[in-house]
Amino acid sequence: MVAPRVQGHLQMLGIFWCVFGVYRAASGIIAALILMGISTPGFFGGFGSPRGLPYMPFAPWMGGLATLIVVLTSIGALLSLVTGISLLMRKSWGRVLAIIVAILSLIKIPFGTALGIYTLWVLLPSASAIEYDAIADRS
Repeated sequence: MVAPRVQGHLQMLGIFWCVFGVYRAASGIIAALILMGISTPGFFGGFGSPRGLPYMPFAPWMGGLATLIVVLTSIGALLSLVTGISLLMRKSWGRVLAIIVAILSLIKIPFGTALGIYTLWVLLPSASAIEYDAIADRS
């Protein structure tokens, strides 16, 4: 007898998506802080020079880029977290959402690519759709 593919991997897949969402949120916040530091004189405490760290260039336009990065990474992190939670709770729409988000995350090398491939391997085959529908929570 063949072990069910979806049931055996679904919990791990949901946990991976939640961890990936937290990772995306943290990396976005760090990137935005660095860009804000470049765009704001004295943002990093003003030590070393009047404009902040001596090796940091001053580029005021980076503040707008930081805002864009925060918005985009927040959306990506939220999508990843919702995907993970929907898989863990076995929501009927979770499989479709996971496939869409997996395809979108393939460009996030290396972790997004690996997670996207793993998600597509588990959930994309038509046999996986039948198995997921059988274990999905319809409430």
